[in-house]
Formats: sequence, C-alpha cells, structure tokens
Amino acid sequence: MKIKAFWILSLIVFISLNSLQVYADNMIVPAAPKINASSYLVMDFNSGDLLVQENTDQKLPPASLTKIMTIYVVASELKNGKISLEDQVLISEKAWRTQGSKMFIEVDKKVKLDDLLHGVIIQSGNDASVALAEYISGTEEVFADLMNKHAERLGMINTHFVNSTGWPDPDHYTTAGDLAKLAQALIRDYPLVYNYHKIKDFTFNKIKQHNRNKLLWQDRSVDGIKTGHTEEAGYCLVASAIREDMRLISVVMGTDGPNTRAKASQALLNYGYRFYETHKLYSADDLITSVKVWKGDVDNLKLSINKDLYITVPRGQFDKLEPLVEIDNQVIAPVDQGEQKGVLNIMLGNKTIASMPLLAMESIPEGGIINRLKDEVRLLFE
Repeated sequence: MKIKAFWILSLIVFISLNSLQVYADNMIVPAAPKINASSYLVMDFNSGDLLVQENTDQKLPPASLTKIMTIYVVASELKNGKISLEDQVLISEKAWRTQGSKMFIEVDKKVKLDDLLHGVIIQSGNDASVALAEYISGTEEVFADLMNKHAERLGMINTHFVNSTGWPDPDHYTTAGDLAKLAQALIRDYPLVYNYHKIKDFTFNKIKQHNRNKLLWQDRSVDGIKTGHTEEAGYCLVASAIREDMRLISVVMGTDGPNTRAKASQALLNYGYRFYETHKLYSADDLITSVKVWKGDVDNLKLSINKDLYITVPRGQFDKLEPLVEIDNQVIAPVDQGEQKGVLNIMLGNKTIASMPLLAMESIPEGGIINRLKDEVRLLFE
C-alpha cells in the first residue's frame, strides 16, 4: 500500500510540474473572475488593451456614468478658454427642480463654476449637471448634442446621450467599451480636472456629502472615477487606479448593489495588476530603422512611429517580445515626410500583439538624372 501511495503522489507531482511548465511556455494566465454584472471590462490606460471583457458592446443605460461625458465637455470648454472656474453661474428653476441626487443649489442664486464641478464629480449632483449644461450651451438639449459630437470624435460608436445627468430615456445609452474610451480620454486630455475625482467629500450650502466611490477609501491606488445607479441601469462603477506607473481602468455595469459594484471593480483591478504588466517600447518619433532609397538625392530614409507604443503582456513575458520590421519591397523617391513605408510588428512567440505603421521622418526629393539612371539599371538586377 505504501508503494502504491508513493506512485500516486509521484504522479500528482509530475502532473503539477508539467502543468506549471505549460503555464510558462504558453503564457497562460488564470481565467478572470466572474462578475455578476450585465457588462464589465478591464483596460490598460496606456496600451488600450482589454485584459478582461464581457458584453462590452452591449448597449445599456449608463445612469450617472453619463456625467463622465458631462465633465469631459466642461473640461474641454475650460481648456479652450470659453469658460472659467471663477465664473458665477445663475441657477435656473429647471436645474433647481431636477430630480435625483443633488448638491442642493438654489434657484436664482449664483454659484461658482468650480463648486458646480465639484458637485457633479463628488456628489453626483443632477442639479449641478443641468446648471453647467445650461451655462455652456443655453439648454440641456443643445448640450446633449455637444456631448454626442465629442462621443463621435472619441470613437464611441455605440453611445447616444439625450441629457447631462443620466436620467433614464430609451434613447440614452452607452456600452462598457465606449465608457472605457471616454475614461481614457478624460485622464489623458484633462488631468487637472481628472484630479477632482479622488476627492472624498465636498461641503456646499453647509451640507457635507461623500463621494459614492467606495474604492477611494479601500484602495489607495484608486483615484476615480464615477458611480451610477437607476432602477433601469442597476449599480455601475467606472474606476481607475495606478500602481507602479501602470494605470488600469475598470468598467462594471448592471450589478445588484453598491457593495457588489465596488467588490467587482476591486477584483477586476487586482486581477489585472496581478497577472499583467505594461511597458513603453518606443516613443513617438524614435528612429526605428533606416531603408535604402532608390532614385533619391540621398541613399537612406529614416523611419519612425507617430505615437508612443505601449505593450501589455502577461507578467514575466516582457523579455520574450521581439520587434519585427516589414519594409516595402522598394522605396523609390520622391518620398513625402509622414508617408508610410513599412510596418513595425511586436511579436510574442508566433503571435503579433501590436502593429504600427512606419513613417518617413523626412521628405526625400528625386535625385539628379545621373543618380536616377544608375538606380534604374541597378533595379533591373534587384
């Protein structure tokens, strides 16, 4: 019996060791945690890679997640100098009467725009959202059109807004995938306004209210972004965290409670940080390679990429990345600056995990007639 037990134990150890080897060789990571939600994802901020995704293109009511776009529009207007944080905004009766969560502004009173911004972000004030919409666009309906134009520009192809608050409407919808794009854009384009999202509480009109994003208290790496809730939408949360220069964005839509959305978001973020890592491989305008130019007034053309290249891979696999350059068969002058002349592929094993066009760093005109004739003869042999 002892011999039999020994062989059974040995077999278990053998299988376990081989399983670990397969894990390493094939770059397998454990399955993502299952979330009880209508839709969810985790995206790396820099690379844009989705590490977890479930029903990310399903159109759903966003509730107060809508206010991420409201804030994005306000931030855009601030950056363009059309409005100021010091502006005094007159509160209309419509804004004052708006139902749902409030920052408790009063009709016919003037409120500093910066306070309204706090009220939308921290207190999720529907009244503050309408006040800002009316101040920027005259009416909330016109502001919603502005929101949709920004959504189109950002590639949010499955999104349509009809108000600034997220108040339920059949024509007001978005997706987890589109919300991730919006969150990424807010953090990237307007970091100063994004910093408001980590503030835990705000007092206005002698009423102190707390940020509904529970992760701000539970995880120091979390610095945003927005919660949402209606009967139609369920409990939703778009969160972002940064650990060791790696920023992740999570989107959870349609959970059954405020604790569920917080726990689900925390589980997704922890999974992403535990099993993935992101690295910057190249900066925009880095010299990637040089190629032979035929019939030009110089012999070589420098090629680069036009934006920073970040790669997200399973942990421990970074050293296995290989750049593979594919160049057009023949590069013949004239060449315009910015013209594509090849592709940079990043390989992990036999899989291409990223591709970027290789662009001419300079213009190269045609060479003199003697050079052109010489290269014409050489090309016959090429």
